[in-house]
Amino acid sequence: MDNRILPYQVSGQVLHYIMPKEVDHHVAQSLCKELDMLVDAHQIRELILDFKETEFMDSSGIGVVIGRSKTLGFRSGKVNVMHLGKRIEAIFKASGLYKVVGLKEE
Repeated sequence: MDNRILPYQVSGQVLHYIMPKEVDHHVAQSLCKELDMLVDAHQIRELILDFKETEFMDSSGIGVVIGRSKTLGFRSGKVNVMHLGKRIEAIFKASGLYKVVGLKEE
């Protein structure tokens, strides 16, 4: 991905993951694998996807979010998102992602 040391923090069954600057087809597959591994390893019930550093997201990014929502749904968990910039928020609204994820405030 990029030069960040650990883009995530686990607290109990909550995983807070800082999404990369660009969420496109180049990173989507490895991002899915990493998130799934972390969810399984820590028995996560709430995944918080933090978009504070994300400047670009395409349909592959939408797939990452929907896929993790399904994965967490199978284990009675949930996905929340936070720090959506104007561009990312517009993508969430247009694609209907708010139907499968929650918006988390600070």
